[in-house]
Amino acid sequence: MTLALRRQVSGIARHTPKGAAAALVVASLMALTACGSSDQSSNPESAPPVPSETPSPSTASPSASSDAQKAHTDAVTQAYQRFWEEQVKAYGKGSTAGTDMTKYAAAEALANIETDLKDLRGKGIVTTGGPSHDVSVDALQLDKKVPYAKLTDCLDSGDWSFIYAETEKPVSMPTNRLVRYVTQVEAEKWGKQWKIVTVTPEQRAC
Repeated sequence: MTLALRRQVSGIARHTPKGAAAALVVASLMALTACGSSDQSSNPESAPPVPSETPSPSTASPSASSDAQKAHTDAVTQAYQRFWEEQVKAYGKGSTAGTDMTKYAAAEALANIETDLKDLRGKGIVTTGGPSHDVSVDALQLDKKVPYAKLTDCLDSGDWSFIYAETEKPVSMPTNRLVRYVTQVEAEKWGKQWKIVTVTPEQRAC
């Protein structure tokens, strides 16, 4: 889980642990139990050169640059969506086994998910449903050695519930918890695949 989930029960615990979305929940539950060529004449002496109507091969076309930016934006957004799809699968059964979690998560984000799942398994807790998202790509740095992207998500956890696996009874949550909140996300492109490396929720509604 990541810090995003822990936002659901932030009123239970006095501290915020290091995890990403669902890590907020884990910590609180611990408190409960736990992005040519020119047209010159072929004979240069026969006529003066005619201005080229084709962009110079060394000059990037604005439309080509825009298309490339859009392709990267779409790719990193899709990776974030898949990151959450796989995370929901993992929390629904208490394990990343059988999911594509490692394809879309890496570094801190992946480590926090594994840690949080271990905590939840120890309490016999799984999840049902899943959060919804309104995500935007705020920055793309494609010239870096490892291409980087920054995203902002308005995450709505209202339909993501915690239950005890054995009894299927809901885990108690505070009524004044933040259900929709801003989440800051960082991604890196490892080879051909964008991966989510950090997920950091903020204490503000959206």
